[in-house]
Amino acid sequence: MSEALIVGVTRQAIEVALVITLPILLAGLVAGVLVSILQTVTSVHDNVLAFIPRALAIFGVFALTFPWMLRVVSGFTTQVLTHLPEYVR
Repeated sequence: MSEALIVGVTRQAIEVALVITLPILLAGLVAGVLVSILQTVTSVHDNVLAFIPRALAIFGVFALTFPWMLRVVSGFTTQVLTHLPEYVR
């Protein structure tokens, strides 16, 4: 197994991980910023008010994108397992 092949597979794995986590991270970021703005405007600084909207946004995006995430991870795994004999050489 050549170094270039190892680097390529590792790069693909990192790219898949980033692509899969990006929607969830963006949902948490947007919800967090909106809640922070709301807390600043209303001067209500409650930890529960900051946590629950963020958790709901993350859960909602996860529920909507889970089938897509599963397809992406399954496709990557299938590709790696299909090309496994080439990797072993």
